[in-house]
Amino acid sequence: MEFETHSPEETFQIGYEMGQQAKAGDIICLDGDLGAGKTVFAKGFAKGLGIEEDINSPTFTIIQVYEEGRIPLYHFDVYRIADVEEMDEIGYEEYFFGEGVCLVEWASMIEELIPDTATKVTINRFLTMDFDYRKITVEK
Repeated sequence: MEFETHSPEETFQIGYEMGQQAKAGDIICLDGDLGAGKTVFAKGFAKGLGIEEDINSPTFTIIQVYEEGRIPLYHFDVYRIADVEEMDEIGYEEYFFGEGVCLVEWASMIEELIPDTATKVTINRFLTMDFDYRKITVEK
């Protein structure tokens, strides 16, 4: 499935709709260049789960847990992971196979740990298009 957005609000809305449909056990892999809109998408996704808390990319903490929505959200940012063994150290399996939904930014960096059942979301910017244009590809 592919979507084209022309504003951060539209990217947020795609995330929101996916968040509304998410269920416990889902793993959403989110990839795209720096500034592509991953955090905007994540904010929409969290809102779709009913989370009102401000969502930030957990770049330095690797994982942020939000439990106030209809199901818990485990928001990973693995950009700074140097070795996949670091994921073992934080107990990623507890989250991947837990009671909530996982949203993993920069998931391609830990591809070998991602189950085949994960949904892959890629956000691309095209410098030849307008500044806010994004192409969002969703693969199940």
